[in-house]
Amino acid sequence: MIDILGLTPLQLLAFCAAVLLAAILRGFSGFGFALAAVPLISLVIAPASAIAVAILVQAIVGVRDILVLRSVLDRPGLLRLSAGALIGTPIGLFGLLFLDAATIRLAIAAIVGLGVLFLLRKAHPESSPNLRLAAPTGVVAGLFSGLAAMPGPPVVAYYLSSATPAAVARASMMVFFFVTSLMSLPGLALGGLLDMRVIVLALIATPIMLSGNSLGHIAFKRAPSSAYKPIALIMLIAMALSSGLRGLSEFLG
Repeated sequence: MIDILGLTPLQLLAFCAAVLLAAILRGFSGFGFALAAVPLISLVIAPASAIAVAILVQAIVGVRDILVLRSVLDRPGLLRLSAGALIGTPIGLFGLLFLDAATIRLAIAAIVGLGVLFLLRKAHPESSPNLRLAAPTGVVAGLFSGLAAMPGPPVVAYYLSSATPAAVARASMMVFFFVTSLMSLPGLALGGLLDMRVIVLALIATPIMLSGNSLGHIAFKRAPSSAYKPIALIMLIAMALSSGLRGLSEFLG
């Protein structure tokens, strides 16, 4: 099996550890799996393959998420977010033909940074998300997904801008990222990235993802509800920094 994957035992162990760590993060917050997993997995496999594995695993695990989380979903918002992403994703993919990766990542970092500042300054959040903003937020998330495989920041900001219960926000984001992963699969297949190696790695990662997700969920249930938003904001800042630093590196390099 290791020979088929082209990995040493140590590399395979590192791959599994990266998936577990990222899954725990996702299980607690509802997002951030690709943010944590892709850079770490890229240390042992090609970055494009790392992205493909992360997307495929989320698509597989997302089927279970829908069944388990269906009772706590923000259904009206989720439907509008998904419809918006369906529009934004192909536009983002089309934009790749005209924009370089460095410019895209720097722009996303700037937009996310401004969003974080807005959330920090917003002293009195709305009691529930503004449904009128759901579809436009989904379009922006789709754009981010198509341009840089980063659909998370707009949706995280959408839920953090209101007093949505942490359990509802977490569940809704997990299912939304399942939806965006499904939207990405055809593009990965057409690009030849869903090869046998990626599929086998995703199958290896799936039980690890489920285990880590369960550990993260346990931590989520034990943590005070007041801790969720600060931790989510820190992760959002990490997304902005990650995108900005990578874009700056590509721009200067």
